[in-house]
Amino acid sequence: MTEKTPLRPEDCNCLAVRQAARHVTQFYDQILAPSGLRTTQFSILAKLKRRGPLTINALAAEMVMDRTTLGRNIQPLERDGLIAVAPGKHDRRAKELHVTEHGAERLRVAIAGWADAQSRFETVFGRERAAELRSLMRAVSASDFGGTAGAASDEG
Repeated sequence: MTEKTPLRPEDCNCLAVRQAARHVTQFYDQILAPSGLRTTQFSILAKLKRRGPLTINALAAEMVMDRTTLGRNIQPLERDGLIAVAPGKHDRRAKELHVTEHGAERLRVAIAGWADAQSRFETVFGRERAAELRSLMRAVSASDFGGTAGAASDEG
């Protein structure tokens, strides 16, 4: 925008991204509901399963989440026995998150729903456009907007 172009609320990048994120999250939550997992819980389990045990701080950074928000999101996973919190291997003061056998099984069940959601999304939005969107969103997540990189949102 140039200085002569008036700022309009409908041009807000943040609002557009947040609305799209809520819309997609609601869709995935609906599809994942039979597994008993919400989208954020699925993402946490999938990240831990793929990367192995991670500290809370490392997982928060990977998820681009505030540490306290992540803490709220892992509580039901721990309560339900899907993850375990244990002292770190390299630093006993750090807490590492591990996927339990029960968590791995729940994740296996949820993957079918996730694959269905992925397929439906790509059918409606287009496979190439979906790939481009993921690439753009990864670039947005990696961007530093005036020194705010790493100052994660509490959106999960």
